[in-house]
Amino acid sequence: MNFRKLLFTLIITHLSVALFGQTGEIRGFVYDKVNRSPIYPAAVYIHGGLGGAYTDANGFYSITGIRPGKYQVSAISNGYDTMTQTIEVTSGTVVKIDFYIKQVQTVLTIATVNVDRIKDTTKTKIAEITITQKQLTYIPTVGGEPDLVQYLQVLPGVVFSGDQGGQLYIRGGSPVMNKVLLDGMTIYNPFHSIGLFSVFDADIIRTADVYSAGFSSEYGGRISAIVDVKTRDGDRAGLKGKVNLNTFTSKVLLEGPLKNKKSDKISNVSYVLSYKNSYLNKTSNLFYKYVGDGQLPYSFGDLYGKLSFNSNSGSYLKLFYFDFNDLVDFKNTTSYQWKSNGFGGKFLMVPEGTKTVIDGFFAYSDYNIEQKETDSKPRSSGVNGFNMGLNFGYFYPKSKLRYGMEINGFKTSFQIYNAANRRITQDQNTTELATFINFESKPSIRWIIEPGIRAQFYASLGNTSFEPRIRAKYLLTQRLRIKSAVGLYSQNLMSASSDRDVVNLFYGFLSGPDELPEYVGNKDVTHRLQKARHFVTGFEVDVDKISTVNIEGYVKDFTQITNINRDKIYDDNPENASKPVYLRSDYVVETGLAYGYDITYKREKNGLYLWLVYSYNNVSRYDGIRTYSPHFDRRHNANVVTSYATGKNKDIEINLRWNFGSGFPFTLTQGFYENLTFGSGLSQDYRTSNGDFTVVYDDINRGRLPYYHRLDASVKKTHVLKKDGKPSDSKMEFIVSCTNVYNRKNIFYFDRVHYQRINQLPIMPSVSASYVF
Repeated sequence: MNFRKLLFTLIITHLSVALFGQTGEIRGFVYDKVNRSPIYPAAVYIHGGLGGAYTDANGFYSITGIRPGKYQVSAISNGYDTMTQTIEVTSGTVVKIDFYIKQVQTVLTIATVNVDRIKDTTKTKIAEITITQKQLTYIPTVGGEPDLVQYLQVLPGVVFSGDQGGQLYIRGGSPVMNKVLLDGMTIYNPFHSIGLFSVFDADIIRTADVYSAGFSSEYGGRISAIVDVKTRDGDRAGLKGKVNLNTFTSKVLLEGPLKNKKSDKISNVSYVLSYKNSYLNKTSNLFYKYVGDGQLPYSFGDLYGKLSFNSNSGSYLKLFYFDFNDLVDFKNTTSYQWKSNGFGGKFLMVPEGTKTVIDGFFAYSDYNIEQKETDSKPRSSGVNGFNMGLNFGYFYPKSKLRYGMEINGFKTSFQIYNAANRRITQDQNTTELATFINFESKPSIRWIIEPGIRAQFYASLGNTSFEPRIRAKYLLTQRLRIKSAVGLYSQNLMSASSDRDVVNLFYGFLSGPDELPEYVGNKDVTHRLQKARHFVTGFEVDVDKISTVNIEGYVKDFTQITNINRDKIYDDNPENASKPVYLRSDYVVETGLAYGYDITYKREKNGLYLWLVYSYNNVSRYDGIRTYSPHFDRRHNANVVTSYATGKNKDIEINLRWNFGSGFPFTLTQGFYENLTFGSGLSQDYRTSNGDFTVVYDDINRGRLPYYHRLDASVKKTHVLKKDGKPSDSKMEFIVSCTNVYNRKNIFYFDRVHYQRINQLPIMPSVSASYVF
């Protein structure tokens, strides 16, 4: 019987291969006709409803299973002319056709709808949002320049903890549980201390894919979310650039070809170089003195450079370098700085005549952070190392197979003092190996399924994690679609911060420790990894041709989390062996649960963009003793974003964003006392000695701060410069913007020692001027 089954399987496989061999494939790239940059999103389709595909971030498409014959094939994208070519397909061949399409001044709504609907009906798109460079401009440009961090804050399930020292929390996960990638490199700290800015220059971002839960097997090493940022190439047609100056930052961007393009068939090399810096610590004394003397001591600098080597086959090699730094100096209280730099590359190979696509990446980065305070207990942390990967893709009729491998090696070192003033240190080398298989298929007109599995081996811990995952969508109709995702996830990296720290400028990292407590509550600790299980389900509805509603519910079950032990008061040595483990261990094992739902409405037509989001989130942690809400547990969060282009040539753009959120949890103060340490011995006279001022805390995070809301706005005017009496490629952009328009006094934290409320940023207007050439 087993032999018959094997024989039957071999026959079916042989027939399938033979049938597949009788068809052909059309593949290639879709490029901008002027600067030769890949276009994403774009749709390529065969006339007569005989097949179609959606370009990836490289502008690459593949249509398989095409019977021999001649076809009319077109490429469309929002803001571009439609281009049609006649193509002849023969049995068993791969026909490569590239499209070079031209931008148009008038955006056709029908093109926008077609491209979006093709992706909606051919991809699972569960807990997934792709941010384009154009979308970044819809957010009010606080400080005069659009920024990725400002757009991330309006995504469903995303909570932002504050204007100063703020971090992003995605659907119940802390920042260390989110992997942020820049062209394949892991960026350990993507956000500056003043939470209005990230390290990414919006003008060089091609796309940013945000997976808030249930992501595919292609990504690993984190248990909450993925933010995958991809930069664009430099312009391949000629020298271009931008100079910006505003009251928060300044920026210079240069790009162009190193080898001029002479035809569509010649290889070329291009570059892009960007540097931006903030001098808010200087300008605040002039423009924002009302905030308070020395209350905005922020400065940073971000340098990014990229070289792109492109061949006429679509293959490429891209090399990049980055150097990011951040400096904060609150006089007589605390100083804080971090620096991150690295280099790497990514490549794509598209062998002609085969159905295989190969891509990979390699990178090295170094991140160091230090915070000094008046208590002479400096905090420091560093993580440096490399990561590389190699992936293979195969295209079949109505399906795609992708598999690959990855290696990640890094060293962590840190020093920190917990809430009980106990010093905790670690120095450790870590190696992680991973492999994955992911299969995308549309087996019928209604089903889209994406099963996969990932295997992660953590060499330093001696643990292996097998992580099956599946994402699926069912098309009830072309306008109503149901989708779900389930998966297992793991990670080793942990944060050196504490959940007690409402204000937490210091964000260091360390590897998962070798020694952990044996139990969390009454549950055995059988491994040393942090793990989570995700479940996401929802549906999307096309209300009409220009608007969509998306509703998703999620559960993240964090089955094991490692944290710094905030309750440690004893050294872990033989003398203290009789003390409870939770009072002497450096680390504590926790479990957690996050669940909630999001409702999103999007509408876009004729220069009007509307984005409405409501999110409900419920996050809890259990450390074996107590169940508590972490400081980022914002139950209700709403965002309204609108952008309107007006004027004779749509040269005036008005952007508004209003955010409303329920209060964060915080730890209440029970009282104060004078702590005498008897440092001089038992003979010390307590009647004349002065002790330390000490706070008596309530149990962790049992209080709630007031509700938060804020309105930001900006107006941009674009003036196209003329040359010889005709409009040129150069232009001037002027922006007037304002954060916290109605000057809402949102609480940031409460200074317990001085018994003083500290608010987040007040109203802060700004002006900006840019020259684009």
